Amino acid sequence: MPTSPDTDWADTADAASLLDAFVTLPDRASAERFLRDLCTRRELEEMTSRWAVVRHLAAGTPYRAIHDETGVSTATITRINDWLRNGTGGYGEALTRLDIDQESRP
Repeated sequence: MPTSPDTDWADTADAASLLDAFVTLPDRASAERFLRDLCTRRELEEMTSRWAVVRHLAAGTPYRAIHDETGVSTATITRINDWLRNGTGGYGEALTRLDIDQESRP
């Protein structure tokens, strides 16, 4: 799995506590409530859009079609694609665990 120097954010006690909170949630409804309390509506919309981009990229959808479908800029799509292909492997693992087809795995 590729690694990135950007993972040092998780080295703090607060980040560790947040990550622990996520992994201890028992189900989707709990995760939904936790995210809604934790994040602003705009933050949730942005994360949702980014995840939609990941799924489109994994399916091989062209950038322009992704932009038209999601409204996400092609610059952001490019950055997300870079993380999908060269990041820490988090996107790929989530796609695999959700059994979402990937045109070419990072």
